[in-house]
Amino acid sequence: MRAVRLTVTAAATVAALTAITACTAKSEAKDGDAIQVTAADSQCDTSAKSVPAGQVTLQIENKGSKATEVEILFPDDRIVSEKENIGPGTKYTLTAEVKAGSYEIACRPGMKGHGVRQQLTVTGGSAAKRDPKLDTAVADYRRYAQDQADETVPRVEAFAKAIKDGDLEAAKKAYATSRIGWERTEPVAESFGDIDPKVDVRADGLEQGQKWTGWHRLEKALWEDKKIGDEEKTLADQLVTDLKDWQERVGKAEITPTSMANGAKELLDEVATGKVTGEEDRYSHTDLVDFKGNVEGAQKAYELLKPVATKNDAALTTELDQQFSALNTLLDKYRTDPSQYDFVSYDKVTEDQRKELSDKVNALAEPLSKLAATVVK
Repeated sequence: MRAVRLTVTAAATVAALTAITACTAKSEAKDGDAIQVTAADSQCDTSAKSVPAGQVTLQIENKGSKATEVEILFPDDRIVSEKENIGPGTKYTLTAEVKAGSYEIACRPGMKGHGVRQQLTVTGGSAAKRDPKLDTAVADYRRYAQDQADETVPRVEAFAKAIKDGDLEAAKKAYATSRIGWERTEPVAESFGDIDPKVDVRADGLEQGQKWTGWHRLEKALWEDKKIGDEEKTLADQLVTDLKDWQERVGKAEITPTSMANGAKELLDEVATGKVTGEEDRYSHTDLVDFKGNVEGAQKAYELLKPVATKNDAALTTELDQQFSALNTLLDKYRTDPSQYDFVSYDKVTEDQRKELSDKVNALAEPLSKLAATVVK
């Protein structure tokens, strides 16, 4: 679940434009030069406002007091690439492939709202010719993302039917499995900007004035409130509608080798910031199902990119293979049925066990952060 982006009101637009003018843009970056992005609580300074088409690298430093998110955005707010949860005083390198056109670099302190934005113009030119295996990887991943959406909708319809039938236990049983396809390909869904806030936001992620809808609103009703009323039945229908919208739009997502690699890292970040902590499914404690879905989605993107990554850095893929295997082996210890997506309730996982899971996630996340730059060498 990513931070929420909502349609901005006129007042927010004025504020955003004011913030943009506070940003500085110093020069045109040359081919291969990184753009330096300095984020703070109310600023987003960039070292360049123009860059040639092709590989774009952002060298990000957060000098603010809050965790921030930095994104490269299309004019319609679709996400080209992003990095969430950049902590105060930390740095991160984000690599993306960008075609000629107009974009924005956005810094979102606290990972909420419209953020502070800097215009970015990507000029034409001859982008480097890439390995044809990367085109195959993108095509295969696009089919994978569509398959996950196609499989999710019937599961969500079954979840919604149980709610509309007033069957509390059946709805609880259908909840976690209805989320698997979403969790495997969440970065693709998030790239549209407006779907995730409707279906996967938690109570503490709501923007001012936003109505709480989606999976977690229903999760609270089922496990904490222990009731199904007319409102929950309406929300169940709305969840199906919103996910059918996602299903229809998946094929239009902008997917590149670097977005696949960055998306794999984002999925590990999702695990580290939401699943390991127990925050994601705080009422149902089905976090390990989401955890496994995130890991599977990250591994799928990696495996599709692996032929090129191995050619460019065999040591990196050897390490990634080992770390994925170690994390999956540890997760399997928590399965209650080896043949099913059944895991122990996360409230039964001790602090020491959570620490072990966190350590394994971090051990994988570090080399995975190098994948995007490796596949476009």
